Amino acid sequence: MDFRRAGVTQLVECDLAKVDVAGSNPVSRSKNFPATTTMHPRLTRLLYCVFLAMASAFSQAQPAAPADGPHFLSGDRLQRPANYREWVWLSSGLGMSYFTSQAGADPRFDNVFVTPAAYRSFLQTGQWPDQTMFVLEVRASESKGSINQSGHYQGALVGIEAEVKNERRFPGKWAFFGFHGGGDSAEAFPKSESCYSCHAQNGAVDNTFVQFYPTLLEIAKQKGTLTKSH
Repeated sequence: MDFRRAGVTQLVECDLAKVDVAGSNPVSRSKNFPATTTMHPRLTRLLYCVFLAMASAFSQAQPAAPADGPHFLSGDRLQRPANYREWVWLSSGLGMSYFTSQAGADPRFDNVFVTPAAYRSFLQTGQWPDQTMFVLEVRASESKGSINQSGHYQGALVGIEAEVKNERRFPGKWAFFGFHGGGDSAEAFPKSESCYSCHAQNGAVDNTFVQFYPTLLEIAKQKGTLTKSH
C-alpha cells in the first residue's frame, strides 16, 4: 500500500527515540510488550511505527461515496443532485413530444445531463453501467428579449426529472423520478407510468433515448449496442 496516497505521514514522522519499547521503560514493558522479548529495541521501535502507519492507512483509505451519481435517502427516495449542471451535457431539444401534438408559440427546452463516470464508461463500452443517472432539465423558451428578434432561447426553470439505473434496488433496473415544486427529493414514479413502457419499447440503448444524443449514437453504432429496432 502506498501510504503517501492514503494521506499517512506517521511512518516518516514517527520519532523512534520517543517510542517506549521493552527494556526502555518498566511501565511500557508491563503494558505494551511481553517482558521476555528479545527483539532489538530500535527494530521494535521501527515495527511499532510501521504498525501505526498501517492502522492509519486502513482507517483513512476507506472508499468515499462518489460525488456524482444517485444518492438515496430513506427507502427509494432519491436526493436531487445540486450539481447536475456540472455533469456531462448530452443534448437539448425544443418542443419535443412523443405524442402527436402541436407546439405552442413558446415551446419548452429539454436539457439532458448524465453523470461523468457513466459517460466515460459509455464511450468505452457503448452501454450504461450500474449507478448511471440522467437529469432532464425542462426550461421555458423565450423569443423576444434583449436584442433577439427571431428564434428561441432558454428561460426559467420549469421542472427536473431523473432516470436512474440501479440493478439491485429496482426490479426493472431503471426508475424515473420527478422533482416537482422545487423539491429536494422524490420517490420513484409507479411502474404504471407510461415512461417505463415508452423507454423500454423505444430506447435505442438499454432503456435510454440515445437516438437523440448524436455523439453517443455514433458510439453505440461502433460498439454494436443499439437495439434491433434502431
